[in-house]
Amino acid sequence: MVSLDYSLGIQIVNFLLLIFILNVLLYKPILGMIDKRKKHFEDSDAEIKRLQATVEEKMAAYEEKLRQAKAAAVEQKNEIVRQGADEAKAVVDAVRAEIPGMMEQFQARIDGEIDAAKIILTDHSRQLSVEIAEKVLGRSLR
Repeated sequence: MVSLDYSLGIQIVNFLLLIFILNVLLYKPILGMIDKRKKHFEDSDAEIKRLQATVEEKMAAYEEKLRQAKAAAVEQKNEIVRQGADEAKAVVDAVRAEIPGMMEQFQARIDGEIDAAKIILTDHSRQLSVEIAEKVLGRSLR
């Protein structure tokens, strides 16, 4: 049986003293370390989220710059193609403008060569006809 005497009071005081000592020496330091660790993890998590947000912002800015650069490159390419087409059209138009003059020069040269050939052939045909007539007649016609 349990007797209620002064040892019960000592046991209660001993228990309370042990709780106080354990609280000061063991529980508070462990709880402090756990709180410090928890705070460290929360700070790390906040830093990770901040860095991730920064990376996402920079990626968005990079993608926007890349999109703008591509659009500028396409526009520049289109402008160069337009300029090339305009220059080609100008060259073709210039050549087309020169063609009638070249045709006239060519035609005039051909007409001159035809006239020269006619003169030469006329002379040759006269000489040839005189020679044929001389051979047929057997005498000189000159």
